[in-house]
Amino acid sequence: MVEPKELFRRHEGNPIITVKDLPYPANSVFNAGATRVGDETLLLMRVEDRRGISHLTVARSRNGVGNWHIDKQLGMMPNPETYPEEIWGIEDPRITCLDEQERWAIAYTAYSECGPLVSLATTSDFKEFTRLGPVLPPDNKDAALFPVRFLGRWAMIHRPASGFRGVDAHIWISFSPDLKHWGDHRMLIPARKGAWWDAKKIGLSPPPLKTNAGWLILYHGVRMTASGAIYRLGLALLDLEDPRRVMARSDDWVFGPEKDYELFGDVGKVVFPCGWVIEGDHIRLYYGGADKCLALATANLSELLAWLKEHNSYSGRLPYP
Repeated sequence: MVEPKELFRRHEGNPIITVKDLPYPANSVFNAGATRVGDETLLLMRVEDRRGISHLTVARSRNGVGNWHIDKQLGMMPNPETYPEEIWGIEDPRITCLDEQERWAIAYTAYSECGPLVSLATTSDFKEFTRLGPVLPPDNKDAALFPVRFLGRWAMIHRPASGFRGVDAHIWISFSPDLKHWGDHRMLIPARKGAWWDAKKIGLSPPPLKTNAGWLILYHGVRMTASGAIYRLGLALLDLEDPRRVMARSDDWVFGPEKDYELFGDVGKVVFPCGWVIEGDHIRLYYGGADKCLALATANLSELLAWLKEHNSYSGRLPYP
């Protein structure tokens, strides 16, 4: 039997950040957005305090692997007095550098009394954050911006979910002239049916990655089993000029929970990345393990694209009725 190719390789020192590394008490640290700021890699980490409410804290590293310096000052805290949709915390940030505006945009989940929704904030230094407020109503999450406009409009991937039993949660795309008002909503990548690893519920993981072949998408799929959910990752590719066009999608998952720090935690059997950083052909993927810690995996962009081209099963339709 031929062993499947290992596209993402775990860092030997995983997990790279745990709650013990924080300069203040907390329950867990996980699901971090990632970007480059000058000569450093910056993580905007989700930290859940001992009440169960999440906020965002900054960590920095010169090599993006170790020697993380975690800000003692709390980064972005929930502000329910002004933004009531944040009453139960802010979670799972995805960072996109908007070169045109010389700032970063952060799409994050605000957990309201009516359920999770998508909010946006911007920053130029990761010390001060300007909230744009909620941009998509509940239930919605797993959102990230593209770093460029398409025909003058910003684009955002997100994952609305219905409260109706039996309704699947698919990946959608929407467009905006100003980052505040969003429309032209349409389904982008459907969840499959039946026993697939990405049946019923899928969502974007890190933000779309621009490549010569198209926008590379890493997404998570959730399979429900008798022992609970399993979160795994798969690949897709969108057209560079028209991100509404899906060019490739693989049937197989490419990364799933195997190690103890991925299998056991507050939510077991979960690998959940919100950020990646690319330097040349080298990708560093930062992911939450079992909703408890932060871990690192590496990959080569050329290998991911070659594998996806070889394993592309997408026909351009919704082939899983």
